[in-house]
Amino acid sequence: MAPDTPATVEDLLVQFEERSRLDGALPRSSQKLSFAGVGDRDVYNITAPFHAGGEAVIAGRVEARDSEAAEAVFFIERGGRWEPRPGAPVLSRLQDPCVTTIGGELVVGGVEYPVDLGDGRASWRMVFHRGSALEDLEPFLVGPNHMKDIRLAELDDGRVGVFSRPQGERGGRGTIGFTMVSDLGELSAEMIDAAPLLEGQFREDEWGGANEAHLLADGSLGVLGHIARMDAEGKHYYPMAFALEPDAARWTPPRIIATRSSFPEGPPKRPDLVDVVFSGGLARHGDGTATLYAGISDAEAAWTVVPDPF
Repeated sequence: MAPDTPATVEDLLVQFEERSRLDGALPRSSQKLSFAGVGDRDVYNITAPFHAGGEAVIAGRVEARDSEAAEAVFFIERGGRWEPRPGAPVLSRLQDPCVTTIGGELVVGGVEYPVDLGDGRASWRMVFHRGSALEDLEPFLVGPNHMKDIRLAELDDGRVGVFSRPQGERGGRGTIGFTMVSDLGELSAEMIDAAPLLEGQFREDEWGGANEAHLLADGSLGVLGHIARMDAEGKHYYPMAFALEPDAARWTPPRIIATRSSFPEGPPKRPDLVDVVFSGGLARHGDGTATLYAGISDAEAAWTVVPDPF
């Protein structure tokens, strides 16, 4: 298990800077992604490229700069720009898409917003789709109300690992939970909501969540996520990573793997979102490096090369 007293974000930033000095010989390239076919809307909080129908595809959150009314769009690269993939569905009212493969099927999730839960307030919940191809995606799971950052991962024995992120009385500002089921058919909002918490990862005044999980050679999961805090200047989101042994209920403390300055400069959606990086996905290269894909400042999408955290 992780330590009972979590490090602060500031402590983790100091550790990151020290590792960056030690890893100074590694490449530090980064680049924004350019999109077409979406008008003047922003594309951000993207996934890493995944393969569908023989092509590399990225899913991204698409919305106007002055709105949070989003849709999830699937893009392919053409001539250096990413454009909507012909025939792929557009998932309306879905923010922050995530993609994985389980049992040979594509599984696509996203945050449905706004959702009317009967109390007159706009809220959110996650919705998941599955199918043999993008064109065949069908909804199969609605997560707990008011919960984002649910992520699924196939384990080496075929079971499904489930990451949750409750908030409030049980999860504070946002804590990661984890549980396992035998297959996708066992998933329900109730069992996700009851997932045991990974205690000792975040301080009470800070929060975090899982964004993507990688099955590692030893059967453990390498988890890409985010850790965040808030102050008078606004929100501060940092990409982080940790490892989890599913059956042993052991996990490592989070480590920050990039900051906003790791990516090109650009305008924020709002002044309080300047220092925000929302991890999307990690492409591991097998040479000690990986490419981190992310949303930056809630307005653009970019990648940067980092030391492989796993």
